[in-house]
Amino acid sequence: MNEIINAIPEYVITAVVSTAIFYLMNAGKNLLHSKVQHAKTTQSKELWSFIEQVANTAVNSLVSKDITGDAKFAQATAIVQNALAKQGFTNVDIKSIESAVQAAYEKSDLTSSNDPVMKAIETAPNRANDVEKEG
Repeated sequence: MNEIINAIPEYVITAVVSTAIFYLMNAGKNLLHSKVQHAKTTQSKELWSFIEQVANTAVNSLVSKDITGDAKFAQATAIVQNALAKQGFTNVDIKSIESAVQAAYEKSDLTSSNDPVMKAIETAPNRANDVEKEG
């Protein structure tokens, strides 16, 4: 009986230490996971920023070229793809590249501010504006 009473503190200590080790390992795993997620998010932001910069440069380099808009778009997309490949980014979706090129095109001198369609859009009545005024 005395042996059992003497063994109880030992069992309690073992249980507490085991629980503490399990808890610390779990907390460490969660911390590591959050750090990995943060690193992936940061890397994705930096990659997207790089794609946007290359797309802007590609589109702006084609402003004065005497080719069709479709040809400029295709050439700008190819320039971005090649730049990404040279940096080792071969798994970027073509739709993402095309989106970046389209955004760069819309910000560039290729989209003329004298474009009658753009002026019509700016001056056209917008139903959403009417809804905002009512509210």
